[in-house]
Amino acid sequence: MAPQMIFVNLPVKDLDASRAFFEKLGYSANPQFSDETAACIVISDTICAMLLTEEKFASFTAPGKEISDATRTTEVLLTLSTESREKCDELADAALAAGATPAKEPMDLGFMYGRSFTDLDGHHWELFWMDPAATQG
Repeated sequence: MAPQMIFVNLPVKDLDASRAFFEKLGYSANPQFSDETAACIVISDTICAMLLTEEKFASFTAPGKEISDATRTTEVLLTLSTESREKCDELADAALAAGATPAKEPMDLGFMYGRSFTDLDGHHWELFWMDPAATQG
């Protein structure tokens, strides 16, 4: 059985700017699922962020439902694990350099470390690293 994938669909105001933002973080767009209304950002073999123009996003939602403004309300927390504390910092710093803003103060519990940011459209991203020994009993 093939591994299950997740495609997180996010509405964006400026598709080109949002795509460039994620490319600055080291991700690439899959051209097979990208066009002038969408960019499929490949985060891993099983995770993709579908950046959709607001018009395209609205075509997938239930009739009459508004698209939330992620700069004013929390729609979802997008959380990605990282392989190390250093990778967590590297990715968060790249996001900030690409135009993101910090969402919260860094979290350091010793066995778990995290950083967060909001992207160009206000979507809240959490990055975390957990010591593998902490998960073993």
